[in-house]
Parts: sequence; C-alpha cells; structure tokens
Amino acid sequence: MNPIQKYASTTAMVLAALILLAGGGAKLAGVPEVHMSFGILGLPAWFGYFIGVCEIAGAIGLFIRPLRALAAAGISLIMLGAVYFHIMHTPLAQGLPALFVLLTSVYLVTQSKDQLFKTK
Repeated sequence: MNPIQKYASTTAMVLAALILLAGGGAKLAGVPEVHMSFGILGLPAWFGYFIGVCEIAGAIGLFIRPLRALAAAGISLIMLGAVYFHIMHTPLAQGLPALFVLLTSVYLVTQSKDQLFKTK
C-alpha cells in the first residue's frame, strides 16, 4: 500500500470511528431521535442500547489491528440495517453517514482480513 492509500485508509477509518462513537453515544444517552428508528422497525427499545454498545465497541475495535476485520464486519452488518432504514423511511441524504461507514467497513474487511487474530 503506497503512502497516499495508507493515509486515505487511516483517515476514512478515523472518520468512520468518529461517526460510530457519536451515533453509539447518542443511543446510549437515550436520545429520542436516534431511538425512534428502532420503534419504526418494530424492534424493542432495548435494541437501540444494544446497537449503541456494538457501535462503540466496533469503533474501538477498528484501532486494534488483530480485531480490525472482525470489528469492520460487525459494523458492516449494523450499517446495512441503518442504510435500509434510511432508504425506506427518511430522505436519502440522512443516510449518507451510514453509507460512508458501510463502505469504509467493507473496505477495511477486505484490507485487514489477513491480520485477523494475529498478534505479531
């Protein structure tokens, strides 16, 4: 990977992590606007808090090289649900952060799968 690709990849990962930390933090804080989507989808209220924990854990996992691919794969699944929600229930522009995190996560899975659980 050349230096430009490395910095672009790291920048995208940091931005994705910041988006995840903000969204996960809002869910854990119980912000009604972010919990509304779970009710619309017919999911129980506790599920929003569970997703918030997963988003924060995933954001942290992105920075742990042996866990990066696993964290990114989990984030990808969550973001598929978020993108689905935004396509079905909101103006598409509101789903752009989720789409960015999804695409970044898929990229990180493909780039870091060979490092999965390696400690050296």
